[in-house]
Amino acid sequence: MDLLHNPEFGERVVTLMAAFVLVLQIAMAGQRSLIGNIRIFGTQSALLAAIAAVIAWYNHAPHIYFAAAMMALVKALAVPILLERLVDRIAIRHQIEPILNGPVSIIISGGLTLVAYLTATSFQHAEAGARGLGHNTLAVATSVFLIGFFTVLNRREAITQVLALLSLENGIFLAAISLTYGMPLLVELGVFFDVLVAAMVLGILVYRIRETFESIDVSKMRRLRG
Repeated sequence: MDLLHNPEFGERVVTLMAAFVLVLQIAMAGQRSLIGNIRIFGTQSALLAAIAAVIAWYNHAPHIYFAAAMMALVKALAVPILLERLVDRIAIRHQIEPILNGPVSIIISGGLTLVAYLTATSFQHAEAGARGLGHNTLAVATSVFLIGFFTVLNRREAITQVLALLSLENGIFLAAISLTYGMPLLVELGVFFDVLVAAMVLGILVYRIRETFESIDVSKMRRLRG
């Protein structure tokens, strides 16, 4: 059978790319470089766009191509470019240590991955053919979500917290695109528009924090308490 029309081959491709998505999420949790985090996020988003395109191809679902294109344009290109320009503008010359260091963050991310796989197993059910394509990525989607949430709590830099929130949303996107094969077109358009606007607003907020506190360490905002 032609590989381009073989659902089993498509399943392997989706599983492989989902594994790379998870690896990148764990790498983001242990990465200190701001530019490195931004580029990891862009690569992860590009892989999610590719996963959506593969699922669209094997399930003959043209509307998923739109989600793939928007993911590539907004989260793999526009948001990373916006954040890299912001980093250049605020001229960050040093990295702020996270609350937990890199090795400990990676170990905790591994533990969260294990929890996600144990939890997701009870929800998975086997389906044959293209209809089951991507259904085994629920554990990966849950892991990406949990690690993203942990990274939000572990970071002190406003930009890395923004990236963690966006990567957390990537986990939700992977679950939606793999299990339900997308949302209505209007809903998807609204979601990506909201992501782009949120990234722009958060970018402005980060710039204002830098101007006010001469740092993007959000822990310094505690002095604003009454």
